[in-house]
Amino acid sequence: MKHVLVLGAGKIGSLITTLLSQHGDYQVYLGDVAIEAAERLVQSLELERVTPCCLDVRHPDKVSAYLTSHPVEAVLSCLPYFHNPTVASLALAHHLHYFDLTEDVEVTNQIRALSAGADRAFMPQCGLAPGFISIVTHELMTHFDTLDTVKMRVGALPVHPSNALKYSLTWSTDGLINEYGNLCYGIEGGEKVPLQPLEGYETIELDGLLYEAFNTSGGLGTLADSYRGKVKTMNYKTLRYPGHCEKIHLLMKDLKLNDDRETLKRILERAIPQTLQDVVLIYASVIGTREGGLFEENYVKKIYPQCIKGKLWSAIQVTTASSACCVMDLVLKQPAQYHGFVTQESILLRDFLANEFGACFR
Repeated sequence: MKHVLVLGAGKIGSLITTLLSQHGDYQVYLGDVAIEAAERLVQSLELERVTPCCLDVRHPDKVSAYLTSHPVEAVLSCLPYFHNPTVASLALAHHLHYFDLTEDVEVTNQIRALSAGADRAFMPQCGLAPGFISIVTHELMTHFDTLDTVKMRVGALPVHPSNALKYSLTWSTDGLINEYGNLCYGIEGGEKVPLQPLEGYETIELDGLLYEAFNTSGGLGTLADSYRGKVKTMNYKTLRYPGHCEKIHLLMKDLKLNDDRETLKRILERAIPQTLQDVVLIYASVIGTREGGLFEENYVKKIYPQCIKGKLWSAIQVTTASSACCVMDLVLKQPAQYHGFVTQESILLRDFLANEFGACFR
């Protein structure tokens, strides 16, 4: 039985807890500032081996005391990205494996520095993008002798768009604004370079439907660091329905709401509905040489909402939670193999897909 602390009983933390409870090999402590949310989840879905607890990482001493009295092997943070350095510091102090869902580049860099020399695994970016997209793209890249162009494209979209943005809020608004407003990175001419968000516009057709794609921050994960000097061009872009980028550009750039993100957050959450009827699009393309010829290899997947424990969960919840559970399970099954900062591309795709938690990506 593996004992883990999941922090955050929100959209993703709730499903992670549900999946771990179903697995049978996990005792989960589900921490949230509002213990009522954790208790409702446990009671409504009749989850076994889940203990709700009231924890607020803004008071790290109290969380530390809880960890001392409730020994666990790992902590998985489903909190907003800005809380993760605190959680990682607690994991380091208590010799725990650490996992999170962050898309924030600076937070990831902080965790990389903090975990240097650690005797446990510190693995941020354990979601879909960053996360699984790096695992599958890395696998494709190993099929080539030399690498030319690597494209990573991911989108979580409403199946039935009904507003001018052609979008619904399917996950963290803070994270979404982060992706649209923060500096991006890629590889051009073999070197890691900064790229502007909302730029690099292109269109792409998948299964007969037209989408737009543009630079967003964080989705590339650590691949640019791992592959600088080994590939000519590499970039990550978010997929949306045509017209979305232009309107976001108006909000963030022309109206300067990137400099007033709290106002932008209020606008989006007041006007844009949430939905469980979404679709996740995953597209990875690698062009390179093998056996003297130029080849292209792709991974394309569409994932829809799923009913788990009698409840409908959105596609973005399913893919993000499944990926996080999968990489954590792989690490905890062979903990001696992982220590210090661990990248997503350290996980082999065949191991990921063979794991019970990776079933939705098969």
